[in-house]
Amino acid sequence: VLFADGTDPYWARSRVLEYLSQAAARLPEGVRPALGPDATGVGWIYPYALADRAGGHDLAQLRSLQDWFLKFELQALDGVAEVATIGGMVKQYQVVVDPLRLRGYGIPLMMVEKAIREGNQEVGGSVVEMAEAEYMVRATGYVKSIGDLERIPVMTTKDGTAVLLRDVAEVRLGPEMRRGIGELDGEGEAVGGVVVMRNGDNARETIVRVKAKLDELRAGLPQGVEIVTTYDRSSLIQRAVDHLKGKLLDEFLVVALVCFVFLFHVRSGLIVVIVTPIAVASAFIVMRAQGINANVMSLGGIAIAIGTLVDAAIVMIENAHRKLEAWRHEHGGDPPSAARWKLVVDASVEVGPALFVSLLIITLSFVPVFALEAQAGRMFKPLAYTKTYAMAAAAALAITLVPVLMGYVIRGRIPGEQANPIVRWLTVAYRPQLRWALRWPKSTIALAALALVATAYPVSRLGGEFMPPLDEGDLLYMPTALPGLSAAKAAELLQLTDRMIKSV
Repeated sequence: VLFADGTDPYWARSRVLEYLSQAAARLPEGVRPALGPDATGVGWIYPYALADRAGGHDLAQLRSLQDWFLKFELQALDGVAEVATIGGMVKQYQVVVDPLRLRGYGIPLMMVEKAIREGNQEVGGSVVEMAEAEYMVRATGYVKSIGDLERIPVMTTKDGTAVLLRDVAEVRLGPEMRRGIGELDGEGEAVGGVVVMRNGDNARETIVRVKAKLDELRAGLPQGVEIVTTYDRSSLIQRAVDHLKGKLLDEFLVVALVCFVFLFHVRSGLIVVIVTPIAVASAFIVMRAQGINANVMSLGGIAIAIGTLVDAAIVMIENAHRKLEAWRHEHGGDPPSAARWKLVVDASVEVGPALFVSLLIITLSFVPVFALEAQAGRMFKPLAYTKTYAMAAAAALAITLVPVLMGYVIRGRIPGEQANPIVRWLTVAYRPQLRWALRWPKSTIALAALALVATAYPVSRLGGEFMPPLDEGDLLYMPTALPGLSAAKAAELLQLTDRMIKSV
């Protein structure tokens, strides 16, 4: 059941439960509706396997350890929606009836089924008052062994003799019919479990809790049984976060270096260094309030925005430099404090509105991403959110904090544009190209159109895959078999496939 955006999940869940309880009365006998796990298709965060290298426990015993020990302990953790079991044998009491005996006693098969069901239940018997106290009377009739099943009465003959289940059937222990098989490293069948994360929870924190719980539960396992981790998503998450943190730091240092080099004024470059982390921190504050985790895509939005959110501050500073340089040429020396603040205000008013609107336009450029749906929407919306928040913060800081910092920080001699050797070299290299483009405008437009047409072939080779490739360092092999393949043949093919992969 998917809830619409903006719907209160607790109210919606209560409505679903209410509807299911009403619908249960109209369902056939024995059919009970239930809510599935609160998880998504990408909630598999920690698969593991139970292995007994010494061979002291069979698959049925390992399956019992998983279903009745590990599973319930892990499902009680915060953030865990379900622990799915894979492989092994489910121990089952099997009643093999003798049709000739049933016919001899005149017992239909439904009567045997009813007797077994009624012989494995608990019945209340009101209360008994003794010594000024009430005692609840309860008859516990749960089956605990083969003998309990064998002694269940099926019917009574005319002379009052009870016909027991052992009189008409053979009761034995055996495995339930399997619909799934688990293999571990090509060494044979194994029992496994998959921890599924609750929708909306933090994967890394949930995995940390699962690992800590498994470390506690290892002490309760029988001798020789060990828990083998088959996949751990936390390593991917940690590598991705560390990689993006490093790239963000590198990008921040490069931006600061470029600002120092082109502004050619250390104090002015400090304004950009101060404003950039504030804009990023503002985006993180909104992310935390909205519940967006710091993952590959959300941090990627910050990385995309860093190079753009410094533009407004740089343009504002350059305009202030030009105003201060013009004052120095006109009056000589540095302007007094009042005149300096007036120049800063004039410079900010001159370019501030245009800068603010331009940043807002860049901010709105990612609005179409919010229209993406399904898997693409879940993947790219965090990136669009974080980039939008960072750019919006930069737009607000450009017209508020940057002018104030310029008034306090920009001091001393302000070098002119031609005093910077890099600017002089770029100007010399750019002027001939600008003159040629203005002299031959039609040729310039033709060259631009030719470059656009040349992109047709590369665009046609891009393919239709929307999702970017993600190399996380793990290999997932998913063979597909023909419908109706038996469990025994599937196990044989799995072992053959494992041997082929190991040989490669």
